[in-house]
Amino acid sequence: MKPQSHELSQDDLDRLIEMAWEDRTPFDAIEAQFGLPESAVIKLLRAHLKPASWRRWRARVQGRATKHAALSAGVGERFKSDQQRSITHNRISKR
Repeated sequence: MKPQSHELSQDDLDRLIEMAWEDRTPFDAIEAQFGLPESAVIKLLRAHLKPASWRRWRARVQGRATKHAALSAGVGERFKSDQQRSITHNRISKR
């Protein structure tokens, strides 16, 4: 069962929008976490962003290889600092 925008909490909606704006977060990661395919994310953003923000986001994402894991080269080869906290399901783990 896929969550709809009315089923997402405000925190989840905020995190989903934040992930959509991030250049290095592919739509596949958003789908894995929230169960929403790319088309649903696009519809959700169109409904929740201001028109100018929507156009800016759409122009930014259009054809960007890093937003599509299949098009992105070296997905598994990203650098991660040893001092970076591990993040699990949007909750920062305590050391």
